[in-house]
Amino acid sequence: MKLNKLVSTLNMEHEEWLENRRKGIGGSDAGSICGLNPYSSAIAVFQDKTQPLTEKPDNESMRQGRDLEEYVARRFMEETGKKVRRANAIFYKEEQPFMLANVDRLIVGENAGLECKTASAYSADKWKDGHIPESYEIQCHHYMAVTGADAWYIACVILGKEFVWHKIERDEEIIQMLISVESDFWNNNVLANKMPAPDGSKAAEELLSKYYKTSDPDKMIPLVGFDEKLKRRAEITALQDKLEKEKKQIEQEVKVYMEGAEKADSDSYSVTWKSVTANRVDTKKLQTVYPEVYKECAKPSQSRRFTVKEIA
Repeated sequence: MKLNKLVSTLNMEHEEWLENRRKGIGGSDAGSICGLNPYSSAIAVFQDKTQPLTEKPDNESMRQGRDLEEYVARRFMEETGKKVRRANAIFYKEEQPFMLANVDRLIVGENAGLECKTASAYSADKWKDGHIPESYEIQCHHYMAVTGADAWYIACVILGKEFVWHKIERDEEIIQMLISVESDFWNNNVLANKMPAPDGSKAAEELLSKYYKTSDPDKMIPLVGFDEKLKRRAEITALQDKLEKEKKQIEQEVKVYMEGAEKADSDSYSVTWKSVTANRVDTKKLQTVYPEVYKECAKPSQSRRFTVKEIA
């Protein structure tokens, strides 16, 4: 294993660690750049690397992941009989120094490392039958690319359910692909300060809403090069409408069949149609009867509405 140390992380403050991560592409960035992370996107990574560092408060999942890392490593040692050690450093790849690795653990006596994960019970199906979430698998290949390791282990505690671990063997084809994708992203997006193309993900949509928060009502620009794409959008919308109507029709047919029954089972499906009571605030009445309370509780929200009209 060839370990080129960028910086020691021993006793490093979290803010300093975040700043050092911005100097290149880390393992957790790889899945987003490759379009394999359902919770992030290449645009999000681009913004993280090019925009001023802003403090992002931990959510409970992130906090638990960090706090339980030691526990996951200890369970891995118990299950496998292997020994692991902390690396306490951010490493870089000599040929592509923008490729960074802040690894959880290194395996003693092997040319390998360990990635520690936690998952909620609701995510257990993502790990069943020996499966590894794609973004995590590509993260491990990224670490192998940076360190020259022959393999990488991944261990996960599925909270309240089970402990799983897998060994991922080095795959040169995947690693070369990863080097190519990350090189293109770093050189042609980050260094060129050019936002990558959107990928259609929910994460990209959320980020664009934050990135371009307000519009200038006095500004209008010519729309060049999008006619074919918008034509395709109209076709997709029409198909969506048709499929949604067909879906609703099937649901209605099942409801007619069920009548007053709450549940209906077949050999392949289980359908429920339950009575649900929900309390909703009548905002119009609240505004009329208790205008001061409404004013105090109302929270303005700003967004941009995207519409497309075909010009005859």
